[in-house]
Amino acid sequence: MYAALFLAPWLLMYAVSTIAMNHRDLFVKRNAAAPKPLGKEREVSYQGSFPEKADARMVARQILASLDLEGAFSVRRDGAAVVISRNDMLSPRRITYTPADHKLVVERMPNPPHNFLERFHRRRGYDTGYVVDTVWAVTVDLFIGAMILWGLSGLWMWWEMKVTRRYGAGALAVGAILFAAFVVMI
Repeated sequence: MYAALFLAPWLLMYAVSTIAMNHRDLFVKRNAAAPKPLGKEREVSYQGSFPEKADARMVARQILASLDLEGAFSVRRDGAAVVISRNDMLSPRRITYTPADHKLVVERMPNPPHNFLERFHRRRGYDTGYVVDTVWAVTVDLFIGAMILWGLSGLWMWWEMKVTRRYGAGALAVGAILFAAFVVMI
């Protein structure tokens, strides 16, 4: 009971975020027909230096630290520019660094409700190197473990209650057939 109460917010988050993902068109139409442009937050000169063979991740970490925007991110090179997507749950940003003119452009990404919910659903944390992301990943693993335990305990209870075996077997068979059909068709 206490584990279920502790994990209830994760169950609610996964349920609501899955609804937002399955019904994306409804959310997009409701919030705007066309994607909203990024909002320029600031543009600054960046005079930091990088080691000679610094990879894009190292450059991104240093830039984010100098902007006080440390946290989970992804990075890519776009020609000479380094483009960093700071995966903040509440205010995601794109930071573009152009080494030729030592310029940093920080832009706030639009954050309609469905994007916010999808970021919750897709959040992953063990590989970011940040404690809060690792703690998030551990709680998600606890949730997954609880769901597996819930499913296995349901199977065990069904098997122990002889009166329900026939209906349970039917429900299990229909579920397995439907699952297999989706796997084949998708």
